[in-house]
Amino acid sequence: MSLTVAIQMDPIESIDIRADSTFVIGLELQRRGYRLWHYLPTRLSLRGRQVIAHGHPMTVQAVEGNHYRFGSPEMIDLATVDVVLMRQDPPFDMAYITATHILEHLPPQVLVVNDPMHVRNAPEKLLVMHYSEWMPPTMVTADRAEIEAFRREHGDIVIKPLFGAGGSGVFHLKPDDPNLGALLEMFHKTSRESLMVQRYLPEIRNGDKRIILIDGEPVGAVSRIPQEGESRANFHAGGQARKATLTAREQDICRALRPALKERGLLLAGIDVIGDFLTEINVTSPTGLQEINRFDGTRLEAQVVDAIEARRNRKV
Repeated sequence: MSLTVAIQMDPIESIDIRADSTFVIGLELQRRGYRLWHYLPTRLSLRGRQVIAHGHPMTVQAVEGNHYRFGSPEMIDLATVDVVLMRQDPPFDMAYITATHILEHLPPQVLVVNDPMHVRNAPEKLLVMHYSEWMPPTMVTADRAEIEAFRREHGDIVIKPLFGAGGSGVFHLKPDDPNLGALLEMFHKTSRESLMVQRYLPEIRNGDKRIILIDGEPVGAVSRIPQEGESRANFHAGGQARKATLTAREQDICRALRPALKERGLLLAGIDVIGDFLTEINVTSPTGLQEINRFDGTRLEAQVVDAIEARRNRKV
């Protein structure tokens, strides 16, 4: 019997089909005979205890400029689908958090990937702090005096918004940079949130490594190399992909993370490593599948769908 998957994601018309991980997962689901629905996070609603979304039946194809087709718009009762993929991009703001609360009202036979409660409880720059032994010196704080003391201790630092993504708002401050005060004023005028402050890792010039884990198991990696004059290696910030393999230390990091990822239902995760240090754990909508596929000759989307099917079979 054909199963139904509803994909909660950003507008599909604007994606890059050569890089988007959700797109290739959708292709694999369709190849296996799943019926696909697409809806925007803004069209998700909770009516009493009923979770509904206004969206479209969808087909996808690997043709640039003509990569999807929508059927007529309909109201979807998400309790009637088999799987919901929560794949919209951050920011991890209150709208994102509200969506996780709404999806928790779905009956237990509907598999939500990743588990919305544990996505909500695992902000990417806070979950990682449970593994500080694998990280560079790091502080999470809104206290200016603490940030200034951290800088006096470590000199060369990076400051990141706690709930940003794609390298947005990430600043590298060298020891003689006079802009720390102005930067903190800018952050605190727009938000009361804490910031993440880390010791700068010069190994970033050799790139940071995105490692994909499926159901807690590492399945591939890609290095992201920053552009000249840029301290951010994120693909959204212009980072270039290069083939990568896992070091012994990175395998140890993955083993340390495996139990928590499996127990929390974080079926698809992407961790970031610079040099020998873990810097983030991404569980909202991690990307990198297509880049790894091209370098390694793999089809990671098939492994993702295998894991979805195995997890759903345990639920029914």
